[in-house]
Amino acid sequence: MRFTFNPKLTALCLWMGVIFFLSHQNGQDSSQTSGFLLELLNLIGIGPGSSVQGALSYIVRKAGHFSEYLILAILFLRYRKEQEPSWKSDFHALLFVFLYACSDEFHQSFIPGRGPAFFDVMIDTAGGLTGIMLYEWKQRLTVRQNQLICRK
Repeated sequence: MRFTFNPKLTALCLWMGVIFFLSHQNGQDSSQTSGFLLELLNLIGIGPGSSVQGALSYIVRKAGHFSEYLILAILFLRYRKEQEPSWKSDFHALLFVFLYACSDEFHQSFIPGRGPAFFDVMIDTAGGLTGIMLYEWKQRLTVRQNQLICRK
């Protein structure tokens, strides 16, 4: 059997590594990831301990979860549709995102200052579902554009 380099599979695996790396940060390092926003808030006068700062930090962290898994779903679909172009790929992508999110939360249970949260799995899965919908929307748009170009 011959090995062939697949850039789509490589991108998927690298992104999974990024998610794993971000999950492997301890609680303090993880909180500092959204530090740029906190510094920005300090500049406009919303200091540490402010309820606005705490709420925005929470929203930024959850948006990070959402966007990480949105990208993961798109990368999975790009690879999977190349292998088997069918509607099943969408289901497989959603299942993959959900299971990877579950494994990510399980992994976090071993990291000091972190813990598993099923709510995060739901946010991750919602991000994946959004990624699937965006991918399919873009694919349909591309098909329509190609049909219009062929008619001319």
